[in-house]
Amino acid sequence: MISEKIITEATVELLRRAETYLPKDVEDALKKAYRKEESELGKIQLREILENVKFARKKSIPICQDTGIINFYVGLGSGVKIDHNIEDTLVNATKLATEEIPLRPNAVNPLTRENSDNNTGIRIPEMELEILKGKKYIEITALPKGAGSENMCKLKMLKPSEGVEGIRRFVLESVAEAKGNPCPPGVIGVGIGGSSDLATKLAKSALLRKIGKGNKDKEIAKLEGELEKDINKLGIGPMGLGGGISCLGVNIEIAYCHTGSLPVAVNIGCWANRRATVRIRDNGVGFL
Repeated sequence: MISEKIITEATVELLRRAETYLPKDVEDALKKAYRKEESELGKIQLREILENVKFARKKSIPICQDTGIINFYVGLGSGVKIDHNIEDTLVNATKLATEEIPLRPNAVNPLTRENSDNNTGIRIPEMELEILKGKKYIEITALPKGAGSENMCKLKMLKPSEGVEGIRRFVLESVAEAKGNPCPPGVIGVGIGGSSDLATKLAKSALLRKIGKGNKDKEIAKLEGELEKDINKLGIGPMGLGGGISCLGVNIEIAYCHTGSLPVAVNIGCWANRRATVRIRDNGVGFL
């Protein structure tokens, strides 16, 4: 039996890590970008970003003042026993984390703009639940997403006849239109196929994959590499101030779709592509 107390404490610590520690693959990609960037202004931006990352880790404070809307990806092992509603537990943990870390309260009513002051509200934090067959643990990944990058998301229902070239064109147009607003260079998540809502979910979940770990499908991985090169030719540069590094990578996820449609979604991540994962068993907690 995994108690509510253990899950709550683990989730608060998970959010602390997600908000204050940049994942190693992201930090390594930023260091690589600094070495490759030829623009003097671009190098200055990347140097300051890396200093910010070190300072946040040392002081255990949020990497960015926009601590985002919290997204949880929950894998619930079929062999796990709990005596509480895990969604309620994660909502409570978010409230505690907002006060303890602290996090900026970002969740507001979309119409009245009234702030809940604790980063929770109707359908917030966002949660996706998956049953892990045969597993005896709970795995939770936190993905905080700020407004600067989230506001630049795009969805387009392409005609099937537009094919791969239509996908390529839409992704490049989306990034070019976003310019410096999403605080580049970050990861570009792309969702292809499914339905309109599934494509957008795929695009966001693509941000969870580590930089440099291409899609298992060779053709998709090839498209990821080609798009990364094309995006870095746009000249947007670090923080939109010009340069050769406009993104750290492109991650694509796909789903089969209706024969008469071709949904494509783009979810642009900022340079602070924050995420953290915890695995909880009845005999202990481990951060991955």
